[in-house]
Amino acid sequence: MQKRNIYLVGPMGAGKSTIGRVLAAELHLSFRDSDRVIEERTGADIPWIFDMEGEEGFRDRESAVLAELAQTQDAVIATGGGIILRPQNADIMKSSGYVCYLTASIEQLVERTARDKKRPLLQVENPRQKIIELLALRDPLYRSAADFIINTDRRSPKLVAQEISSRIASA
Repeated sequence: MQKRNIYLVGPMGAGKSTIGRVLAAELHLSFRDSDRVIEERTGADIPWIFDMEGEEGFRDRESAVLAELAQTQDAVIATGGGIILRPQNADIMKSSGYVCYLTASIEQLVERTARDKKRPLLQVENPRQKIIELLALRDPLYRSAADFIINTDRRSPKLVAQEISSRIASA
């Protein structure tokens, strides 16, 4: 199967949605955000879905949306931070596109997510510790799925998008 899409994976706050929009514009591709698609379909935001259906219910929706988005062509797709937890999701992304793992330091992730109340997994006593725990679990999964690993620390979305673009052009 030809690699037709670009998937952005990584932790909450790495810049997947912001960089995805810039990258899509630069490459003249469509942009999709899997979390936004889930919210549009359900008519509810992600914290509500987590409350009503639990993380497992949300992950079911996420996998279904990913399978559908993978059928599109020439799209930049920003994914939720936990999409990598299901091996079939990694397989879908790897077989239908380039997987770009956006990384950032713990400090940057904490700073970027500090005021965001729409991240159910971070509505805890110590969000910094939660980010560290999530990253410990997910980093090896992101790395094993990734075609490219790009650090977003203190870099503009435009610079990161240009790096992704050039890495894909030479792939």
